[in-house]
Amino acid sequence: MRKFQSLLIAGLLCCLSGQAQQLFYLPTSAPVAEDTERVVGEGNDKNIVGVVRPAVEVYLPAEEKRNGCAVILCPGGALRALSWGNDVEKMAAFLNERGIAAIGLKYHLNSLPMPKGMKMPPTVDVTRIDYFPQADANPLHFPEGDSIMLLAVEDARTAMRFVRAHAEEWGIDANKVGFLGFSAGGGVAIAATILAENEKERPDFLCTNYGPSLMPVSVPSPAPPLLVMTRADHPNVAAGSLALFLEWKKAGGNAELHVYGDGRGPYVLMEETGETTTESWSRQFVLWLQAKGFIGK
Repeated sequence: MRKFQSLLIAGLLCCLSGQAQQLFYLPTSAPVAEDTERVVGEGNDKNIVGVVRPAVEVYLPAEEKRNGCAVILCPGGALRALSWGNDVEKMAAFLNERGIAAIGLKYHLNSLPMPKGMKMPPTVDVTRIDYFPQADANPLHFPEGDSIMLLAVEDARTAMRFVRAHAEEWGIDANKVGFLGFSAGGGVAIAATILAENEKERPDFLCTNYGPSLMPVSVPSPAPPLLVMTRADHPNVAAGSLALFLEWKKAGGNAELHVYGDGRGPYVLMEETGETTTESWSRQFVLWLQAKGFIGK
């Protein structure tokens, strides 16, 4: 507790569209020679690159709406950027409106060029789950990339401990804290769950949105309930997501899978127009949290 109390608070409490936002830097085992973080784009297209100092941005719902649930958001971006506008700021507003606290995670990113001579792996469709033994859908294992991945996982585990340490202060139930990861952020959330060393690090629930595992899956015990969402025609991702679901079920874990039939790539929070079934993913996520008892009906 004292360790977290001594962390540097880098942001002041402010009001942003009804959200209370604070920025906290997290301790890390990686040395920081130069802070290379910068923002690219704005609004929903806002991306963050060059992260070497992990941090969390905390968005709290209005006090009268709080239901105790908290979601740590792990944004996507291929471990080379963070899709902050869509995966954190927009999603945080959606969750806060429903009484759920949102914590955006800035995790370590890879800024090194791809190794020379490395060839991209073949892409496989949703039917080729056999292509990913132990649900490892990481297309490019190489030392530099794997080391950054492990740092990002350390950041996610630290964030989970940090949120629980501040749960009472922020109106959060320490037994209702989980991950929602997007794309590569889903891989970070999955790995953080697999590698959690104790109950303070282990999430109460795990949701990955078009994000397969990026390492061999060894399902923890006890295994938190898992929600997997993807599009059927998303190359590699769909097959990897199915493989993850099956690993959870083979281990006796509680798991749910939504494979939307339209569209090829990633998707974000969107208005429900009836044009695609994918539009309903955010509502499905909220219904799942209700069904599992993490928020009220």
